Amino acid sequence: MPNCYSVVFKELYSISPKACKAVCFDGSSDILPISTIYGPDISRPSKNAWWVADWILRKKNLTYSQKIECFFQDGRMIEEEEIILHSPKIKEPIKDNSIDELRK
Repeated sequence: MPNCYSVVFKELYSISPKACKAVCFDGSSDILPISTIYGPDISRPSKNAWWVADWILRKKNLTYSQKIECFFQDGRMIEEEEIILHSPKIKEPIKDNSIDELRK
């Protein structure tokens, strides 16, 4: 489940079927694999913002902020992680667990 950041680009364009070039507003640019870009950030329509995997951003020379993040699973955005704790009920032990139907 990759962690992604919303990154605003000045330009993002395809240079091959498997890669695209990203240019930031400060002039920094680098090549990103298309598989690491999860799609546009539709919550920021006025900006050219895209969801990009954090592991590739750490390796590239691009300017980005870690303020807006989300998780993706199977190509879908997960809004929140929900943790459910299960507490089993305490039961008395069974003294005889033999099944009458299976006896000869």
